[in-house]
Formats: sequence, C-alpha cells, structure tokens
Amino acid sequence: MRRRRTPDGAGVGVTGAGSGLGRALVERLAGRPDAPLVVGLDATPAPLPGVQWRPADVLARDLATHLADLRTVVHLAVSYDPTAEAGARRVRTVRGTRAVLEAARKAGARRVVLVSSLDVCASPASDESLPLDEDRLLRSDPDSALTGDLLELERLADHATRTGLEVLVLRPAALIGASLGPAYDSALLGALVAPRLLAVRGTEPQWQLCHADDLLSALEVAALGDLDGVAAVASAGWLAQREVEALTGARRVELPASVVLSTAERLHRTGLTPGAPAELDRLLAPLVVQTARLAEAGWEPAWTAADALAAHLAARPSPGGRAGSYTAAGAGATVALVGTAALVRRARKRRRGR
Repeated sequence: MRRRRTPDGAGVGVTGAGSGLGRALVERLAGRPDAPLVVGLDATPAPLPGVQWRPADVLARDLATHLADLRTVVHLAVSYDPTAEAGARRVRTVRGTRAVLEAARKAGARRVVLVSSLDVCASPASDESLPLDEDRLLRSDPDSALTGDLLELERLADHATRTGLEVLVLRPAALIGASLGPAYDSALLGALVAPRLLAVRGTEPQWQLCHADDLLSALEVAALGDLDGVAAVASAGWLAQREVEALTGARRVELPASVVLSTAERLHRTGLTPGAPAELDRLLAPLVVQTARLAEAGWEPAWTAADALAAHLAARPSPGGRAGSYTAAGAGATVALVGTAALVRRARKRRRGR
C-alpha cells in the first residue's frame, strides 16, 4: 500500500477517539513509523501512546478551539447502531456532523473525512451491470431510521464543500463490526444470518460486505491522503444469495415482491420493526459498487466477502453462549419477520388443506 504522510506541523484529529472505530483508528495512526501528529478528540479521553488528547465534545460551542493545528479531521463520533434510540442517534449524527464541519472551517482545517454507508445510494436500474459506479445518486425516499440520518450527513457534507472545505465521504458496504462489536454491524447483516433467508421471486440478491479491518485501513488512507468527494469501501468480491445459503446452512423463503413489501409495511405500521419497508430495496435490486477511488489511492482490502461473513458467523454468540446465532435490527429484523410471517402463512394453509 502506498504510504503518504501529512505535512510537518499538521495533524490528524479523530472525533469519537475514546472508543469503537475512533479509538481503533487513532491507535492505528499512532503506531505508524511515520506517524503524523495524532489528536484524539473525545469528551472522555482514553490515553494511548503517541496520541495527544483534547477533551472535546462535538456539540460544545468551543469545539473549533480544539481543532487548532489540524490538517484533517476524521469525524467518527457518529452512531451507526440501528438499535439506538432514534432521536438521540439523530442528534449525535446530524447535529454533531454539522458542528464538526462548521468548527473545522472556523479552525482552518483543510479536510474532513466522514463515514456514511452505501445504503444511502439509489437503487440501480434493471439494466445496470455489476459492479456499479461508486459516484451514485442518493436515494430520495424519506427515512426516519439510520439511513435517513446518513442521508442528512451526506447533504451536510455537500453543503460544506460549497464553502471551500474539502470533504471525503466513505461509503462502506454492509459493515461487519468484528472486534468493534455489534453496535457497528449493518442492520442488513441480520438478514444474512437469519434461520431463513428471504428472497424475492425472480431476483437473485447479491451481497457486498465490508469487514471493520478494511474500513479501518481505508480510513487510514483517507486520513493521510488527499481524496475528496465520495469513495466506496468493501471487502473483496461479493456473494450471491446461494453462496450465503451455503455458508450459513440456512434455507431460503421465496416470496413475490408484492407480498414482501406489503408484509413489511404492516410490520412497520404496527411497530414490530424499526426498519422502513424501503430498506428492503437491496432484496429487489442488488447494490454492488466499485471501490476504484480508494484503489487508485493505494488501498486494497485484506478480507474477502466470504471470509468476512464466515468470521462473523463463527464469532457471534448464541443465547446459550455458542457461536452461530444472530441479532437482527432495522432492515435485518424486517427481513427476518417477513420470512417468519411467510412460514406461518404456509403452515396455516397446510393445516386448512388437510
């Protein structure tokens, strides 16, 4: 991988550096032999060798004073947890991002790096071939869930670029949190490891995944380089539904698209699932995207999609303490419940037919 150091006298600041993805990134940056000034920005510092800590709350009025001497700010004090309380998550993600972008501009920082998701992208047309170009239009349907928060993050990023700030938005595929914990697992991940895999009749879903290690290495390249705009992040390759079935040992439940969407709408209206029906788009139109921009900057993934999913399956504890179970949330919960509802309907029909 091509290495690039930040200029002398300029540093890289990371918000949310006290835990999770932020802590993993500052540890990675500080461990480089050519490490720049690495500044951890968090209300609760977690000391690490080679990291300068500044006790900063991203919503505090004095945030800009903590961003002095920084060339690049990597903003990771964002909630990617689909199970988090929606109002608090939106404040953390949307208001926090707006505050960081404004503070970076005031402090004279050159660049800001944000992490969004490929889920913000519009679904492909039926005649588009995979993998798709990574500079895709955003989806237009309103969404109050996690995807909606990230859509607003992207709009804030676009506005900031018009004020002269350089902004790079990384869009990882369905994220496998691995050592970062389940709070970073994509909502759709639950759909892939459910006891029954939902499939829409007449389609063959394709799944692109991103292991946390690959996101971290992409963030390292982003923090030390000059990329701006948007860039997709994914582990190598992607999986067809039949490959997921082979890895998980689960059987598919195949339903017409109209049944899937109507059932999802009923579940959402009754409050049984937090994920909006629109989040099932990936079953209807697979979104597999190139990672060309990062590759041109010298990045390459360490994981394949198959290895990442296999590692996830092996690591997740079951209710009895064994590996191999899943926790579904958001769209993952919707997919799981739609599949369960289909099985219940089939069982009832069989009983009535006796």
